[in-house]
Amino acid sequence: MATRKSAKKPNVSADELTQYYRDMLLIRRFEEKAGQLYGMGLIGGFCHLYIGQEAVVVGLEAAAEDGDKRVTTYRDHGHMLACGMDPKGVMAELTGREGGYSRGKGGSMHMFSTEKQFYGGHGIVGANVPLGAGLAFADKYLENNRVTFTYFGDGAANQGQVYETFNMAALWDLPVIFVIENNQYAMGTSQKRSTSTPDIYTRGEAFGIPGEAVDGMDVLAVKEAGDKAVAHCRSGKGPYILEIKTYRYRGHSMSDPAKYRTREEVQKMREEKDAIEHVRELLISGGHASEEDLKAIDKEIKEVVNASADFAKESPEPATDELWTDIIADVAPQNA
Repeated sequence: MATRKSAKKPNVSADELTQYYRDMLLIRRFEEKAGQLYGMGLIGGFCHLYIGQEAVVVGLEAAAEDGDKRVTTYRDHGHMLACGMDPKGVMAELTGREGGYSRGKGGSMHMFSTEKQFYGGHGIVGANVPLGAGLAFADKYLENNRVTFTYFGDGAANQGQVYETFNMAALWDLPVIFVIENNQYAMGTSQKRSTSTPDIYTRGEAFGIPGEAVDGMDVLAVKEAGDKAVAHCRSGKGPYILEIKTYRYRGHSMSDPAKYRTREEVQKMREEKDAIEHVRELLISGGHASEEDLKAIDKEIKEVVNASADFAKESPEPATDELWTDIIADVAPQNA
């Protein structure tokens, strides 16, 4: 891979850089395994892989604090792992098993963890954006100084409910960061063919919402932008938009052959812009890790992922009486 230079970076320690590498690699290896299980028929329905976009969520999670919330769309496995959810529970849910986060009833798109402040995976394009604003409204009401990361894609950015949410969030100065994960192709149509503005974040200007475009293939650039956005929201200045320009290596979902782009284009991105390889270069060139150190990390990560797959295979399918559970919600107490 060709060496590439980064833009201005925040100061991070060798341990932090190594952790970013580890976190991104966990997502990459987990998603590769999920793709294998899908091909074996162990994962049914839809399955949208995050391969190539790992720097987005890892960089932003590095800017988050305990108690901050996150809500996203259906390309969500990476977000779950980045916020600390157990790979075993995630993989078991993907395979529809009792040991999953939704006890095997939610699948890829519908996992939640109130413990980790993860509020879904949502299958309807753009529908999670107002939910994210609602989470932020609760935080403002409770005056708890928390921030909500609301993720959506370049395709969802053309949905009308997104702009209704922008308006409300700006009116009420909600502490929400709207994260546009612009992987350039939405469900299969390039941004150039579907979106009138070259930089989507500028659409926030009509509502008085500041924002910026970020290199989503550089975890340190994402971390720096995330720090800025978080500081803006915590200071009571209202919402912020981050358009993180990234790239998915696989199709929109496992059923997408991705014929709308060339193999050469994908290969070029892998060779020149891969986020994991970039951090690998920084670790080695900076003398923070050796090839053997990184091989050991990869081996450890593969063991974690294989253990999650074994757990999923061994976990039983949910009992039939689970059809009648989780229909009526218990009202949870609101704590500051």
